[in-house]
Amino acid sequence: MEIFIYLFFALFSVLNPIGTVPIFVGLTQFDDKKERSRISLWTAIDVFIILLIAFFIGQYVLAFFGITINALRITGGIIIASSGFSLLNGKFNKNKGINKKVENEIQNRNDIALTPLAMPMLAGPGSMSLLIAYYQDHHSFNEIIACSIAIFAVSIVIFLILKSAHYLSKILGTSGIVAISRIVGFLTIAIGIQYIISSILSIVRGI
Repeated sequence: MEIFIYLFFALFSVLNPIGTVPIFVGLTQFDDKKERSRISLWTAIDVFIILLIAFFIGQYVLAFFGITINALRITGGIIIASSGFSLLNGKFNKNKGINKKVENEIQNRNDIALTPLAMPMLAGPGSMSLLIAYYQDHHSFNEIIACSIAIFAVSIVIFLILKSAHYLSKILGTSGIVAISRIVGFLTIAIGIQYIISSILSIVRGI
């Protein structure tokens, strides 16, 4: 249960679906309710698949390129902390890797669920590195089940938030979304720094 709770909140903080709400609203402003629900569902499914692949296959990619787990944790910590700073500063578009020109091009496409919503706006380098590093420390059968359920639960929450994005945007307003995202950003920075500290301590102990 501890593994599930920690990974769920860690992923939620790094993915930050609340911060994606204003971008999702902008990209789907001309779609009807049914189409928005479809995009929300497929975005959640794509995120789930991407995160599972990162969790189970990522370690082999590291081994192929000869990257140590400590190097990954430090890199992931920097990326996660950087994302958190972007959220604290309210730079959603920059943090999510999308600008106005790209947004206009995306609106002319039929399907935006996989790109850019699922990747890189939600499942980016920060969440992938977090999962790869997490697998190194939690790879028993029960732990893998707990982690998989946490990934599934986060995907469900993403679906519910995106499905309600237009309502949340009206209820919370821009200031409300910014406030929530800044709180999440603070937690995200803490997660990133903790990863860096843990990696440095691990390196020092190994010397």
